[in-house]
Amino acid sequence: MKALAAIIATLAPATAFAASNLHEDNSGIFVWLFLGFCALIVVVQVMPAVILMMGFAKGLSAKMTKAEVVASK
Repeated sequence: MKALAAIIATLAPATAFAASNLHEDNSGIFVWLFLGFCALIVVVQVMPAVILMMGFAKGLSAKMTKAEVVASK
């Protein structure tokens, strides 16, 4: 048991020091262009969905205000 604890105590700091370097991904310009193109596709797809949800909310609030006016009369 002591031998196992000694091995773990010896290896634990070594792995911590091994992970201390900065990570370089070596991504070129084409990787960043591809990721930017993917982000552009996502934004273009989300914009109509947001506009549609705003229209739903606007229509729902208009119906609710009409219902309140009719109920208050």
